[in-house]
Amino acid sequence: MTIRTTVYGENVHEQTSQVVRDLYPNGMHSAIADALNVDPSIEASWVTLQMPEHGLTVEKLAATDVLVWWGHAAHGEVKDEIVERIAKRVWEGMGLLVLHSGHFSKIFKRLMGTPCALKWREAGERERLWVINRNHPIAAGLPEKIELDMEEMYGEPFSVPEPDETVFISWFQGGEVFRSGLCYKRGAGKIFYFRPGHEAYPTYHDENVLTVLRNAVKWAYNPGPAWTAVTEAPNVPVDKALEPIKERGLTIHAKGAPGLR
Repeated sequence: MTIRTTVYGENVHEQTSQVVRDLYPNGMHSAIADALNVDPSIEASWVTLQMPEHGLTVEKLAATDVLVWWGHAAHGEVKDEIVERIAKRVWEGMGLLVLHSGHFSKIFKRLMGTPCALKWREAGERERLWVINRNHPIAAGLPEKIELDMEEMYGEPFSVPEPDETVFISWFQGGEVFRSGLCYKRGAGKIFYFRPGHEAYPTYHDENVLTVLRNAVKWAYNPGPAWTAVTEAPNVPVDKALEPIKERGLTIHAKGAPGLR
């Protein structure tokens, strides 16, 4: 069974910048999806911001095992109801890969619960991406470091929660460092943040970067059934307890009333 993967692309820079169009003539979303489809275990399609419901309908998300998110210039245009829809799917078990400027996306900040802020500089610097967790599945098949000749600098501090695992740390020509590959779990879903991917540079033509993306999709995939009751908070009556118990003391809840939220 293939991993059903959806690539969300903002598709704004491709419309406004000749530099980006030259690098990604069919859009960054298309380039990423094409690179994922090289792996026979992945079946990738793409959607964009401009589509109705950003292409992320209830039906599309229900048929998505892993969502890949690239955004930068139009985070605020993503509808809040779509963000909540995605968050619920992650809690249910859908994997999520957040790329580059997606650190400021509504969905990443929603799931992290923090500002997700950082330092940055756009100067075409060399980036040295060190693999610091050599046995992690996302690092499979990689050398000890990935060298990118030109990238945008992101620097610490990065105001995200402490990750469950860190796979990569970046060094930049200007001297800054950054935690560039972070693993989280929210509900039943796995989340991976991967830093490289500035639109003005050919990052998504680098084979090592594309290997990371394919590995990350397979890492984030949850083959189990969706935990569709993840947001429910059912009351268990005394007579339904697994072991016999007697009710005692006062209660603020009426019989059968839903929990307070």
